[in-house]
Amino acid sequence: MNLTEDRLARIALTWLTEPGTWTVHRMVDRVGPVVTLAALLDGGAPSDALRRAVAARLNAGDPRAVAAEAVERADRLGARLVTPHDAEWPGKVAHLRQLSLDGADRKVDRDTAPPLCLWVRGSWPLAEVLDRSVAVVGARAATGYGLHVATELGYGLGERGWTVVSGGAFGIDAAAHRGALTAGAVTVAVLACGVDRPYPVGNTALFDRIAETGLLVSEWIPGSEPFRPRFLIRNRVIAAATRGSVLVEASARSGATQTMRRALAIKRPAMVVPGPVTSAMSVGAHELLREYPDARLVTGLAHVLEEVGRIGSDLAPPARGPVRPTDHLDDDATMVLEALPRRGVTGLDSIAARAGVAVRTALRKLALLEQLGLVVHRDGGYALTPQRQPPAPTT
Repeated sequence: MNLTEDRLARIALTWLTEPGTWTVHRMVDRVGPVVTLAALLDGGAPSDALRRAVAARLNAGDPRAVAAEAVERADRLGARLVTPHDAEWPGKVAHLRQLSLDGADRKVDRDTAPPLCLWVRGSWPLAEVLDRSVAVVGARAATGYGLHVATELGYGLGERGWTVVSGGAFGIDAAAHRGALTAGAVTVAVLACGVDRPYPVGNTALFDRIAETGLLVSEWIPGSEPFRPRFLIRNRVIAAATRGSVLVEASARSGATQTMRRALAIKRPAMVVPGPVTSAMSVGAHELLREYPDARLVTGLAHVLEEVGRIGSDLAPPARGPVRPTDHLDDDATMVLEALPRRGVTGLDSIAARAGVAVRTALRKLALLEQLGLVVHRDGGYALTPQRQPPAPTT
């Protein structure tokens, strides 16, 4: 792997200060990663908190040596480093510059800067794969309903040439990945640990399949552990790198809802699949719909494609029930049909009186109903066709 000073510094900074740190990102914007790294190592952090964090991490090793070792480890693995200077860098992650979360009192909610670099395992060009992608996220402890919906969405999106992005977790994430793989499509797992030690371990076979046919992506150097805060840090990348995000099941405290809040904050389509009101695994999804007017309720692939597809070209068909022969009857014909008893034969005058129309009008409408196969003329009167019984009145 070609390791320039710029690339080495980006790796070292990500290890030294954790991804998403705004103070570091602004320094890199101003003076570049090489000068930023040198300043931090020289005690020149602009805040006490950052200075303490850097000092603590330096006790674990030299950042430049750690970066060089990470590159060697990635080379052995067949992984690569992608930076903003590379053609395959996903430009949409720059929209994280616009991300501001209300009530951000935790570090993971405040430090949401774009990545300095990304580690990628798999052969597809990262930007190309993510250009037409949708994130499907949700609960780990998913119900059968949620797993079915996520699998169907993953398969449907993949079948139509969309990349399915998720976090590789148990439950909804894994179902979405597997749906895409079954469709023979590309799927991307964005990880909260090194690309050489995907988490959870129980999904190792799934991660191996994704690495073979799709991509594993992470901000953390190979060998990094999946610490709990890293999942929330990771979620901002899932939200920003994709065209839109779909939430399929989430409990009240689900981390998946944080992905959606980040998507909403940067004006990405945020879609929510509703669930049973009795299910604890849909409480977070329903609350998101109540709290954010811009969140869109979706019930299947057609709705998702309408939100993320081309304007005017990917409209979901309106939901309709089965078409009945009676759907296009005018008011008089409908009344004449309703006036016929469900059994037996009735004369013309009686039908007209019950329908409240003139006899001539009733005769014309009965002829129309005969043509439609709804009525038969027999024994001097009219009767309903047995196999064409009209539906019972609705209330």
